Amino acid sequence: MTREMRVAGVTVDPVTKSPIVVLRDPENRCALPIWIGIMEANAIAMALEGADSPRPMTHDLLKSVLEGTGAKLTDVEITDIRENTYYAALHLERDGGRITVDSRPSDAIALALRCEAPIRVAESVLAKAVVIETADTEDGEKDKWSELLDKMDPEQFSKYKM
Repeated sequence: MTREMRVAGVTVDPVTKSPIVVLRDPENRCALPIWIGIMEANAIAMALEGADSPRPMTHDLLKSVLEGTGAKLTDVEITDIRENTYYAALHLERDGGRITVDSRPSDAIALALRCEAPIRVAESVLAKAVVIETADTEDGEKDKWSELLDKMDPEQFSKYKM
């Protein structure tokens, strides 16, 4: 069983200075922070901003390969978390067949944004991971990233591996 999530944004861990991609469910009830690498954070941020690069980046290239071979990215799934490391899968469809490809979550998310494919998180991951329960504030003015980071225990920041 999975839950569809959306990319709420990319922020930086104040302790380690590592980038974090934050996934949020459509109802804004919970947020899932995933620590990622700098290059992947840049790829995700570029996709969120709709920015183009002068030459294809790796995720753009993979999207072109999928399109060129007639394959479609149907969705990506954050499948597991083991020893504080997240795992993901790309779910592809081609000629009526389904193919699953192992992926890092950051690469899967960057590709999903480019292909406009859903991002799903296994309920088992949400049960094991640091999930932040969220609720919209009445005034809606508080910075959502500050609010998210305020709710996290500082010891959790360095817990996850990229």
